[in-house]
Amino acid sequence: MSSMRGLVQFIADLRNARARELEEKRINKELANIRQKFKDSNLSGYQKKKYVCKLLYIYILGWNIDFGHLEALNLIASSKFSEKQIGYLAISLLLNENHDLINLVLNSIRKDLNDPNELFNCLALHAIANVGGKEMAESLSSDVHRLLVSPVSKPFVKKKAALTLLRLYRKYQHSVHEEWADRIVSILSDPDLGVVTSVASLVMALAQDKPDLYKKCYSRAVFRLKAILLDRQIQSDYLYYKVPSPWLQVKLMRLLQYYPASDDPDTASGLVDVLQFILDVAAEPSRNVQQSNAQNAVLFEAINLAIHIDVSASLMDRIVSKLGVFISSRETNLRYLGLDAMAHLAARTADLSPIRAHQTTILNSLRDRDISVRRKGLDLLYSMCGYQNAVTIVAELLKYLEVADYAIREDMVIKLAILTEKHATEYKWYIDTILKLISVAGDYVSDEVWQRAVQIVINNEDLQPYAAHTLLQYLKGPTYYEAMVKIGGYVLGEFGHLIADTPGCTPIEQFVALQDKFSSCSAFTKALLLSTYIKFVNLFPEIKPQLVHVFQAYSRSLDSELQQRACEYLILATLPTDDLLRTLCDEMPPFPERTSALLSKIHEKHGRGEDRRTWFIGGKAGAADTEALIEGF
Repeated sequence: MSSMRGLVQFIADLRNARARELEEKRINKELANIRQKFKDSNLSGYQKKKYVCKLLYIYILGWNIDFGHLEALNLIASSKFSEKQIGYLAISLLLNENHDLINLVLNSIRKDLNDPNELFNCLALHAIANVGGKEMAESLSSDVHRLLVSPVSKPFVKKKAALTLLRLYRKYQHSVHEEWADRIVSILSDPDLGVVTSVASLVMALAQDKPDLYKKCYSRAVFRLKAILLDRQIQSDYLYYKVPSPWLQVKLMRLLQYYPASDDPDTASGLVDVLQFILDVAAEPSRNVQQSNAQNAVLFEAINLAIHIDVSASLMDRIVSKLGVFISSRETNLRYLGLDAMAHLAARTADLSPIRAHQTTILNSLRDRDISVRRKGLDLLYSMCGYQNAVTIVAELLKYLEVADYAIREDMVIKLAILTEKHATEYKWYIDTILKLISVAGDYVSDEVWQRAVQIVINNEDLQPYAAHTLLQYLKGPTYYEAMVKIGGYVLGEFGHLIADTPGCTPIEQFVALQDKFSSCSAFTKALLLSTYIKFVNLFPEIKPQLVHVFQAYSRSLDSELQQRACEYLILATLPTDDLLRTLCDEMPPFPERTSALLSKIHEKHGRGEDRRTWFIGGKAGAADTEALIEGF
């Protein structure tokens, strides 16, 4: 059966190869014909257009085109729209921002930008937006800006000019000058909603990088939202399933989140009225899926804005109640967005009790069929955890960790380690939880986790005997992870003598527990254990022969690091006196208090993106910690 399938596939491959060969032969013949035609200087504009169209079709099929560019440039200079259109289409497809011919086309584009024919303006704007680059930005951005702010420009030209300027700004930020700020912001009051929608995208990008220059957009955005929603100043063309211009609403509310709440009472009260209206509309049942999607898009952005400006308690209660419905929804997208909005709320509010009322539902999200929902549920649990519910949340997360997807285990381990340290009411619970964490997900435990646990043990004298005893019991077990051997070797090397008189914890039993794992460990862990053994030589002279035997064995290791350590430790262990050994093996001093390296790990995973609205998970205190950490960088 398999041989038959192979034969069928072989025949199919032969047919495809034959078809490709025939296609290549036809393409080469056509290209040769077009090349010959272009050598004829008497070609009419129509003929040039026809042959350039053939070249573009061949290019779209995937074949390389290495001629015809100059003919396309000549078409751009034509006064006929159809020829100019094909010329611009050709340069949009065939040229890129680094092409050598870009400089040749700049003057033609500038001429069309300044032409009174709006269609020529649009063709030039399309080409600039498609090709872009620093050259075009430096040479043509002023002409694009002029079309945008000109009072005689048609709305469809302004829309294209705004989006073209946004494209140039993303490629080269100096293409938009600071003195243009007020004129650009003023277009948010344009009577055409399509123009406002396009300019809102431009202002959003500019305001993120230079918020002070564009701060006047705040009041204009609020005024526009009031006009659309409360005053119903909107054309019927911009009603999407009875929702007034949802895309513009979302953009304006997102723009407002780049700034703090307004000090102007009229602006502030107007914005609250808008948010109240959106919540009222959301309470009404929608008639179809499209209307529901549009309403929910506006609602979620309104919720994020309400959280950002910290609205009144009554309005916030309605928001939390609404989010509670969303996270219980049967629709995956609504569950995800509800959890995301709750995580935003947790990062802004000091009172997490309304969110904790939904703790059971949030815990259930860890078992959602969609991994993005599970990730967002994990972020929210991390944010809402406190002294009151830490034991419950950590226990549930540990239970879930055993069956969690591999894609989120490392993230879960870091968050669990931080929560355990941050909200530990007693040190024994901390040690029990961290060691349970390592025993469940040792392969996903980063070095920062066990190293942080070592620091805490060293810094807390009362914890040291219990930590050493508990670690020894784990090491005696049949199954283990290398992270457990690392932390066990470090802690027993420092504090093993504190439990040496306890039954089952004698020096030889400590050595055997570590040595049983030695051969299957990595070179790094073996080096750490050799350092533990030289400390055992100092602490437990009665097992010195067994330790010296290990040093002798590894003094001939092929690994240079292990060989060097073993040789040096062997010399130290066999010196006539123990004075130097006692000095070198003196107990480690407490570590200085500093920010946990685990927070750095969280920051790497949840760093600030391009959007200035980004909030940090971990609740209000966690967000403050992360902000301080970023400033420290």
